[in-house]
Amino acid sequence: MKSIRIERDNDNIVHLVLDNPNASANVMDGDFTDSLHEAVQQLDGEDFAGIILRSAKNTFFAGGDLNGLYAARQEEAQQFFDGCQQLKADLRWLETQGKPVVAAINGAALGGGWELALACHHRIALNDRRVKIGLPEVTLGLLPGGGGCVRMPRLLGMQAALPFLMEGKQVGPQQALDAGLVHQLAENPDQLLAHARDFILANRDEPVQQPWDQPGYRMPGGDAKNPKNAQLLVVAPAMLEQKTKGVFPAPEAILSVVVEGSQVDFDTATRIESRYFVELTCGQVAKNMIGTFWFGLNAVKAGASLPPAARDIKAEPVKKVGILGAGMMGAGIAYACAMKGVEVVLKDVSQEAADKGKGYAEKSLRKRVERGRMDEQRMTDILDRIHPTAKAADLDGCELVIEAVFENRELKASVTAEAESVLADSAVFASNTSTLPITGLAEASARPKNFIGLHFFSPADKMPLVEIICGERTGDETLARAFAFVLQIGKTPIVVNDSRGFFTSRVFGCFTNEGIAMLGEGVNPATIENAASFSGFPVGPLAVSDEVSLTLMGKIRQQTIADLEREGKTPPSHPADKVIDHMLELGRAGKAAGKGFYAYPEEGRKHLWTGLAGEYPQGEQPPYEDVKERLLFIMAIETLRCYEEQVLRSVRDANIGSIFGIGFPPWTGGALQYINQYGPTEFCQRADTLAEKYGDRFAPPALLREMAQSNQPITDE
Repeated sequence: MKSIRIERDNDNIVHLVLDNPNASANVMDGDFTDSLHEAVQQLDGEDFAGIILRSAKNTFFAGGDLNGLYAARQEEAQQFFDGCQQLKADLRWLETQGKPVVAAINGAALGGGWELALACHHRIALNDRRVKIGLPEVTLGLLPGGGGCVRMPRLLGMQAALPFLMEGKQVGPQQALDAGLVHQLAENPDQLLAHARDFILANRDEPVQQPWDQPGYRMPGGDAKNPKNAQLLVVAPAMLEQKTKGVFPAPEAILSVVVEGSQVDFDTATRIESRYFVELTCGQVAKNMIGTFWFGLNAVKAGASLPPAARDIKAEPVKKVGILGAGMMGAGIAYACAMKGVEVVLKDVSQEAADKGKGYAEKSLRKRVERGRMDEQRMTDILDRIHPTAKAADLDGCELVIEAVFENRELKASVTAEAESVLADSAVFASNTSTLPITGLAEASARPKNFIGLHFFSPADKMPLVEIICGERTGDETLARAFAFVLQIGKTPIVVNDSRGFFTSRVFGCFTNEGIAMLGEGVNPATIENAASFSGFPVGPLAVSDEVSLTLMGKIRQQTIADLEREGKTPPSHPADKVIDHMLELGRAGKAAGKGFYAYPEEGRKHLWTGLAGEYPQGEQPPYEDVKERLLFIMAIETLRCYEEQVLRSVRDANIGSIFGIGFPPWTGGALQYINQYGPTEFCQRADTLAEKYGDRFAPPALLREMAQSNQPITDE
């Protein structure tokens, strides 16, 4: 079916109407590329005043066909390359046939949609907040492959174009006008078409060319040989390596295309772009990132992990939420809720403590105002939604209460009973515990079917994930309401079953413990931290342990030991335990204490404590690859155990949760996808080797051995 309709108006202007029959948005799929080629073949040689590209959808053009890109394989690379070149030839015809071509941008023009607009001589955008313009391909491990890496530098100059290409920067209509991306704004759809017609009628009698096709054209700011650009490009690869750690190939490919393409003619530059594009698209990193950040994330947000009974329940938006505990976590949750229009009762043991919690939001909002990202009235409106109090009675009317007090079972039981005494029977009570089983905490509740876990991550206003934990008696309606609330405040929900540490805390603990254990073995601490960084982790295990605090890690271990002994079970031990205990004996509890694995001078940057060498003498160092893979493997193996034990309900939740919640490297596509892309057989063999060298915690679980036998990936299908 055709994705483009050809219409003519009374002024002999051709309208190419973008109207994908297969989806709610226009995408650059096979139907589109075939339709564009047919339109070009039909119009070539015909007489017309000009061409308007406009959309019959609410958006202009959503971008590339990710289904097709995800399916592209190395053995099909030549065919894929030829298809890219044909598309570019048709876009090139649009801008070189001589008559004016206008893009009437009525909604989002992203990725391939913006590349389509770039091939037009004149671009007009509707002045509406729904209009977004940009090239987000890099966030999925790709580069703009429809001419974006060639036209953007020729339009804006190399330096101005790079943030759009390498960072996926997106802008609204006014920003696009200011940046020179569009030529005009229109206030309504009728004016949008009127401006398009006016441009064509004013320019139909003379040949129209793109700036880069005009005689004497010079790239703004010069090409890669320009001294100013050359100075930048000398250090750019090192700066890029510092940022990507060499695990994200897309930004490197984009920089290569821009630099190489600036030194050759337009058609040669587009061929260079196509070659890099095909290499990335057929590569594993793009597959990992598209699979998780597009398909997986969309499925998670659509409720794919919910049981059918919960999925069918329509949950009303929460109007009023109570937060118990105004410390850093509670204050962050309150701020996140208020930002999304939810009324918040922020309760602590004293009015002073509650007021201090509200101050966190005020301080954060003030920074936004000072940076011009918010006006005073909006700041006031948000702050007015947060009501600090020391009175439990003020929780009356809350449809949801989130407990965010210390990880102490007795304290949590006390605040649960206090809050429930003033809540309606229908209210949901959620614990923000990071480790304590929800089923056990629910014993303090008079209505355990309304009791659930909502595990936020610190800082709660910034971190995108919320782990929803279902206790044994949590009801489907409670789950549905909790899930809807997480989406309501702009977070990503994953759903897990109850266990000690659930999924994220349990796996995150493996990461920190492994780094600490290596320190105890005599591995150079800088090697540990660098290995984490160059594997793609945002923070090294020693640095993040300081952030969490060794005191808290010790308390969680003691609570675990007490609980397991009460249940008649033997508490597990880990080589990291002795290191943590010794650091606490030295008074080095972490960042909050002013000293931990790192030193925190009053002036200057933090650095690894030089005394570590004396406390943990360094012997013969293990292979660097072992250090890296111990961190990656231990998290992936523990994630697989969580799935095997049915703590995790889906592969997609495991992958999304591991990246968004606990910092597993995004290039892998997530902890379970890391096993898939490594190859289950090879991963199992390597795990056996690590177990023999470093301990039974690396021993493959039964599920991994089953996967290794068939060498089949683990998926939700």
